[in-house]
This record gives sequence, C-alpha cells and structure tokens, in this order.
Amino acid sequence: MEKLTLSTLINAPREKVWSTLWDDASYRAWTSAFTEGSHAQTDNWKEGSKVLFLDGNGRGMVSMVAANRPNEFMSFRHLGEINNGVEDTTSDKVKEWAGSHENYTLADDGSGTLLTVDMDINDEFKSYFEKTWPLALEKLKALAEA
Repeated sequence: MEKLTLSTLINAPREKVWSTLWDDASYRAWTSAFTEGSHAQTDNWKEGSKVLFLDGNGRGMVSMVAANRPNEFMSFRHLGEINNGVEDTTSDKVKEWAGSHENYTLADDGSGTLLTVDMDINDEFKSYFEKTWPLALEKLKALAEA
C-alpha cells in the first residue's frame, strides 16, 4: 500500500467545509467526480458506525468511521466491497486492501481552511485516484466557497 496525500486551500471556515464534506446533498455533488450517483449510507457519520460508499448501481465500499472530530478530522477504515446489497469482507481480493484508511484533516489557514486528504491506495487504483481526487477537490472547493 502507498499513501496518496492531497491538499487544497478553501476560502471558507472549517465549519462550512465540514458541512460541505458530509451533508448529503453536497456530499453527492462533490463525489460525483468519482462516479455519477455517488452517495453514502450512514448513521450520521457516528464514530464506530458502518458506512456504505455507493455508486448509482449499488456497488461500492463497506467502511467504518474510525474517528470523527467535527470540523477537524474524519477517518474511515475500509473493510470490504458491496455489490447489489451483498457485502464482501473476506475474499482474497478484499483482504489485499482491507484495513486501509482514508482521512480528512481540516486546519485553519489564514482566511480559510486547509483540507488535507490522505488515503492508502494499491497499484490497481492509484492512477484512477490521482486523476479523480483533484477533480473532486475542485468541486468541493467551489461548493464550500459558494
């Protein structure tokens, strides 16, 4: 596993960036950069709860909120895949990356918020995330600054 780290400076307070990240409508908007129909099924992002990150066809990832410090830090531990409602957390393919993390850190930076996203990635998805994360962060920035 490798770590991919990206940052963007957003001209908005941390509270606005946080709500843009995790409120359902804005979450769907900025994550559409990854795939149309992206959404999350979650128990309000509570620490320790399960999160399903899904595309418009019901495929995606099974994860857990590893940490949630509002307006400061959110961490997910990825557990497996989901396809048509069937969770896979035990196949050899999933075991190669299960336990990887995706983290969001918000810090004050002058008149705005520095958002840093870091995630564990494997070779299979490296080029995809290197291309799509900047697009997602652009969308997020525009939404938070609006």
